[in-house]
Amino acid sequence: MTASSHLTEFTAGARDTIPMMVGAAPFGVIFGTLVASGPLHLWQGQLMSLAVFAGSAQFIALGLIASHAGFAVILATTLVVNLRHLLYSATLAPYVSHLPMHWRAALGALLTDEVFAVSWGRYRHHPPGVIGPYHCFGSGVAMYLNWQLWTALGLMFGASFPRLQSLGLDFAMVATFIAIVVPQLVAVRYVAAAATAGALAWYWQAWPYKLGLLGAVVAGVVVGVVLSTRSREPRGPDAPDESPAVSSSDKTPGHGASTPHQRHPVEASR
Repeated sequence: MTASSHLTEFTAGARDTIPMMVGAAPFGVIFGTLVASGPLHLWQGQLMSLAVFAGSAQFIALGLIASHAGFAVILATTLVVNLRHLLYSATLAPYVSHLPMHWRAALGALLTDEVFAVSWGRYRHHPPGVIGPYHCFGSGVAMYLNWQLWTALGLMFGASFPRLQSLGLDFAMVATFIAIVVPQLVAVRYVAAAATAGALAWYWQAWPYKLGLLGAVVAGVVVGVVLSTRSREPRGPDAPDESPAVSSSDKTPGHGASTPHQRHPVEASR
């Protein structure tokens, strides 16, 4: 690929992330506002966004810092909350395993819920190893800069709007997550996994340190894996053939059959 195609992929990744960036904007402003009215200095809040780059973990850490929790508690709690990134990484691993370590490290550092949704939407339509890193990288860089911008605005102007977090602006992030999840529900096993995780997350929400969320994620993964395994089980020799019947007239050239010189449209597009 040429430098021009790399730039095109990078730009496409950033463009595809714009809806997610809009949803994250109020979240970043609210975080900056909370920092401005909390125990941290403004530069510490911006440094957290620069170094951590994980909205939910930053909110939780900020609350724990305000309550004078110990470092071990803060570390363990944010680790549990961010364990979902292991699932994201495992999903994308076959598509980036051929890349050098510096590329994989960069993409891993920029991986968020939104970046995963955009990148997976791109990667899943191509065989592993075909798509380069530039689309994912563009999405990650766009989301990173967006988060820094809105955090800074919250830090600078949050003191002027002390009750900003009570206006319900955080619903934008909920809407963003709905937009991330719903398009992925293209099979029964995905619906079952999402329903299991969602129901258990609500039922176990009182568990300490967000362990209910982790348990719900594990349960959803188990359901998805079990249903995926069953759907791929080989059929027995007596199982009926589910492929559509092809009449003898359909097998002749000109009646829809493929000849050595005719390729399926899907194959031709590849």
